[in-house]
Formats: sequence, structure tokens, C-alpha cells
Amino acid sequence: MKKTAYLNEAIVIACGMVLGFLLLGWFLKAGIDDIANKDRKVTVKGLAEQEVEADKVTWPIQTKEIGNDLPQLYGKINATNATIKAFLLKNGVKEEEISVNAPTVIDMNAERYGDNNRGYRYNITSTITVSSRHVKQVRSIIARQGELLRQGIAIVDGGYEAPIKYEYVSFKDMKPKMMTEAIKNAEQTAQQFAENSNSQLNKIVSADQGQFSIENRDENTPYIKKVRVVTTITYSLKD
Repeated sequence: MKKTAYLNEAIVIACGMVLGFLLLGWFLKAGIDDIANKDRKVTVKGLAEQEVEADKVTWPIQTKEIGNDLPQLYGKINATNATIKAFLLKNGVKEEEISVNAPTVIDMNAERYGDNNRGYRYNITSTITVSSRHVKQVRSIIARQGELLRQGIAIVDGGYEAPIKYEYVSFKDMKPKMMTEAIKNAEQTAQQFAENSNSQLNKIVSADQGQFSIENRDENTPYIKKVRVVTTITYSLKD
């Protein structure tokens, strides 16, 4: 009887030890697999692009007067500004969209490195700025600014200091939709990578908020903007 009891007890202990080893092995394998899966990641970029028309235009209208009689030049500048303003109002630009800046005066005699042999002393630049959300309307007026030449007014090129500027200020309204599109694009890329590597796409490990940029579509159409967002997302992979 005692031998049988000892034998049964030994069998139970042996079975317990085997079961323990099996459980230990299973836990070790699960832990190793978990560690391995944690190291398996893929980082992808998602892109969304859209072309839109500018919804704001800033148009600096510059004119110049040169001469020696300062009061007379100021009188010419005021008359020129009045003519330009009347032209703008006549063509549908609103009063609140027009601002007249103070003229800038260059005294050539005060220029240290200037040529004092010039036939005039003063160079006055006047700027009237149109800032409007009616881009198409203002563009049509810009195309007809030559009509001012008939009234003896020459509009000078503002160059880099005073260019015509087109903006798209409503991009905030389209940010959520574009972000969703960029994230979907990133997910498709990651899913394709997972399939190619015989894996399954798991959870998002990290993601940025996306970098937005607004640029001219090309040099000839600055009133058409290309809105672009790029987001970077890291996914974990599993078998």
C-alpha cells in the first residue's frame, strides 16, 4: 500500500513538473513573440493634395513723380491717387478694400552716393493698396489697368518689394478632410507593406499632425494654389 501511495505521489509530482515546464515554455514563447512583435514596425508617409483658387488678393498700385518743386509734386500725387481711386470704385472695388499709404520721398541731394547731376531733386512714390476677397473681380481690373494710361497715369512695377499677392486663407476649413485623406493614404501604403512581408497591420505606434504647405501651382498662375499635407505614421506589425 505504501509503495502504491509513493508511486501515485511521484506520478502526480512528475505530471505537475511536466505541466509546469509546459506552461513555462508557453509563457516564454509568448513573451519572446511579444518582444519580437514590438520590434516589428513600419513607418509610412501619407500624402493629400488639392488645387484651389486663391480667395484673397493684395494689389499694391504704385506711381511715381519726380521734380524739384515739392508742393507741386504732392499736388500731382494727390490728383493721381484720386483718379486711381475713382477708377477702382467705378469697377466695383469697395471703399473699405482701398487704402492709401503715405508717399515716400527721396531727396536726391541728400543721397551720399547719388548723382547730383540729375535734372530733378525729389523722387516720390505713392502706393494705393487694394485688399479684397473678390479675386476674380480684382484680376479683371488688373488686366484693364492700362486704361489709366489714357488719363496720363503710369502704374510702375512694384518688383519684389510690392508684388501682387494671392493667398488662400480658407485652408483651415479643408484641413480635417485633407488629414483624413492623408491618413487613409498612409494606411493603404502600410497595409501593402504588411501583405508583402506576410504580416498583419496592428496598432498605430506614433503619428504626427501633418505638415501643410500652400504654394503657387506655377509661376504663370499665382492665383491657383496647391495645398499639400504630408503625415508620418508608424504602425506595429504582427504575424
